Amino acid sequence: MAAAPWRMPAEWEPHAATWLAWPHNRRDWPGKFVPIPLVYAEIIRNLGRHERVELIVDDTAAEARARRLLERTGALSGNVRFHRWPTDRIWVRDSGCCFVKGEGLGAVKWRFNAWAKYPDWQRDEEIGRLMARAAGVEPVEAVHGGGRVVLEGGSIDVNGLGTLITTEECLLSPVQQRNPGFGRADYERVFAERLGVSRVIWLERGIAGDDTHGHVDDITRFVAAGTVVTAVEPDPGHPNHAPLQENLRRLRAARDQDGAPLRVVELPMPGPVAFDGVGLPASYGNFYIANGLVLVPVFNDRNDRLALNILAELFPDREVVGIYAGDLVLGFGALHCLTQQQPL
Repeated sequence: MAAAPWRMPAEWEPHAATWLAWPHNRRDWPGKFVPIPLVYAEIIRNLGRHERVELIVDDTAAEARARRLLERTGALSGNVRFHRWPTDRIWVRDSGCCFVKGEGLGAVKWRFNAWAKYPDWQRDEEIGRLMARAAGVEPVEAVHGGGRVVLEGGSIDVNGLGTLITTEECLLSPVQQRNPGFGRADYERVFAERLGVSRVIWLERGIAGDDTHGHVDDITRFVAAGTVVTAVEPDPGHPNHAPLQENLRRLRAARDQDGAPLRVVELPMPGPVAFDGVGLPASYGNFYIANGLVLVPVFNDRNDRLALNILAELFPDREVVGIYAGDLVLGFGALHCLTQQQPL
């Protein structure tokens, strides 16, 4: 991989496909699993109108169940292709490979350890290799300091031209057990070598309730080469207020790969979403940009329309579609967490 100028494309660049894994682990949505496949069907119905969907299912029986539901909901089309690979969970943004481009397509395989939270991750650790090979490329392992680099795709966001955004809470906190002993320089070297990144913008923290501890795809996202949206919480008494204000301050002071300031657009947070007294990481920032389409998590909240309007103005050439995620987020993830783009 080092012989070619590899880069990780921005999410809005043309896709060959979107990767998803069909939900099956009921423990991830205790008492709320029944509506989750229906949410997936709605996601696939929308994506299938614009690009191919590479759908991972556990086995033949799981494929049959998924096909039946997709047929009943009008979501099964010639744009859906099935892969029978067993998984532990469905968050392919984190467990899958990151596709890169140079003279052709490439793929970076990170080490996946289930956020150092769950004992069952061995199946998900294989998914990135399988995805890459199905796309026709041999994955390259990210290695630094003599070991494989632990990283989840939800912890980074790029503009495709050399700038990457991440958080200190996620990558630099010693309690996260990702890469002990790693500092900023270590990560920045890995990002340069594997993703073509020349500028890293370090935000402080993510939102409360995020069990990944600070994934950037819940809070701050590139929407154009020099433009980011970032979540804000106006209530000074809310636990998200101070960290999101600090992130906003850092973004306004930041520069891109060419030394230019960013255009920073504020995105509201929805009101609190909880289940059985547990606060959940509900955020409009967990949207997914597809060909001709932006899928946005919504929560039957008064700020849903405001968030959709902001994103519609930023993506005038794409259809902006709200997907109800009030049940989905009980699994501690939403639309961006469960998708992974394969560039054209």
